[in-house]
Amino acid sequence: MKLTCGVDIGARSIEVVLFDGAQILEWGVADTGSRPTEAAESLFGRVLAQAEVRPEDVSCVTATGYGRNYFRRADKAVSEILCHARGVWFLFPQARSIIDIGGQDSKLIELDENGRTVDFAMNDRCAAGTGRFIELTGQIVGIPIDRMGEAVESTESSVEISSMCAVFAESEIVGLLQSGTPIPSILNGVFRAVARRTTSMAGRAKLRSEVVFTGGVALNRGVVRAMQNEVGLPVLVPPNPQITGALGAALTGFAAG
Repeated sequence: MKLTCGVDIGARSIEVVLFDGAQILEWGVADTGSRPTEAAESLFGRVLAQAEVRPEDVSCVTATGYGRNYFRRADKAVSEILCHARGVWFLFPQARSIIDIGGQDSKLIELDENGRTVDFAMNDRCAAGTGRFIELTGQIVGIPIDRMGEAVESTESSVEISSMCAVFAESEIVGLLQSGTPIPSILNGVFRAVARRTTSMAGRAKLRSEVVFTGGVALNRGVVRAMQNEVGLPVLVPPNPQITGALGAALTGFAAG
């Protein structure tokens, strides 16, 4: 059995996927931390150990993400745009648009009927519209990021976050809290702002059905709801939306032979 491995080293998290040509055998996620190379090595070893696979049994290791050129075990490095496209298309062959929001960047990718990237847009220079912005909001309002979706589940009440700059939006959120605005309304406002900021990149990279939402932020049900309202189309979310880049990297290694 041929095995390949994809390692996605992002600014905030690392994902590793072990693939056998038909399905994911094992996967894992870890914080990038201050030593991304060491963190990736550790996660790589842990995922293989969980699958009871030796490193020499893996025919190709493909790295992607910001740290792709620094992972010593990689046989090759591939752009994250290509890897996200391949990973999503493997899971959703009808996908035509990908919205990916990670810790410190967001991407819009347009696919053709064969899963090839037609166009893309990317924000990696501003915290607004990224997981970091949502994380900062959680720190201000006192709700952990993994409980935010639950906090807004029973209400669609929302306030307008007018600033498109994360720094100014932070001051705006503090002001809303001081004025007694309910926290769920503030969170929904932030989720709407993130969705609006992300979809505003669409320009050339047009959003067409089916739309697939990936990245760690896609685990937040509140953001998924806001994104669906903003896009005006059904938004699909993979069971593990944070690993599509690593899956695509593993698929790329498999296709290379």
